[in-house]
Amino acid sequence: MRIIKRNTFDEPVNLESEPVPAWGPRVLTVTSGKGGVGKTNLSVNLAIALTRLKQRVIIFDADLGMANVDVLLGITPPFNLYDYLYKGIPVEEILTPGPGGIRIISGGSGFLELACLTHQQHSRLLEGLNKINGLADFIIIDTGAGISKEVLAFCAAADEVLVVIAPEPTSLTDAYGLIKVIDRFKLQRNAYLIVNQSHSEGESLDTVNRIRTLAGKYLTVEIKYLGDICYDPCVSKAVRKQLPFLLTDCAAAAGVRKIAGAILHKTFKPEQQIERGLPGFISKLGRLFR
Repeated sequence: MRIIKRNTFDEPVNLESEPVPAWGPRVLTVTSGKGGVGKTNLSVNLAIALTRLKQRVIIFDADLGMANVDVLLGITPPFNLYDYLYKGIPVEEILTPGPGGIRIISGGSGFLELACLTHQQHSRLLEGLNKINGLADFIIIDTGAGISKEVLAFCAAADEVLVVIAPEPTSLTDAYGLIKVIDRFKLQRNAYLIVNQSHSEGESLDTVNRIRTLAGKYLTVEIKYLGDICYDPCVSKAVRKQLPFLLTDCAAAAGVRKIAGAILHKTFKPEQQIERGLPGFISKLGRLFR
């Protein structure tokens, strides 16, 4: 088992729990330049790792119209975001318990309307998010891949954006394209990279350095390395069983636990504390949806 020894937020990891910030749950947007790199799998297992660190975590499956967090977990939510937006179901009732103590807001799958929300529906979405402010310490936004309007809005409004990449050329190209758009429109100051399906520490570092080199030449956004997850055939077996690999003996779980610890103990810099947590996310998302 290969355990990553880096704390890639460039701050020492304090093993003592920190108090939940007064501004409410931190919002992490997990995204990728292309599909198939394990973004949703990372979101689910990262959520479980954070709950094991005594954090309350809600996953918002924001791959609107093509949501699959519930499929990955092998559960069938009684209600989803479609029911909230179109049928008047209270947002508290669409929160579905998941394995490991997490809770899920399913985006619904196959609903064309969810991919084309109106201004009124965006407003109702924000209203629903506001109601869950006191129910979590972390909210993980699992977006679709690519650079759609909704994906970029969730990236812009989050406290941190985690970009999942695989060590292969198309993933690198698409991840850089996503970061380039984030930089062009000044959506974030930093992009936190997670290398998934890595065969070695050297491969992970090479992957990140290639993006850092390009970004250093042409972009202003700062590329920060959050960590990697080793390639492990056990992961695909867990996916087929619809079971989070963190609940198995997969070697890949070590990387996720390390990433969760680094995220938990990262602190906001003073200039980042103007609009933070879920209230800041809702405020920024509201402006972007206008």
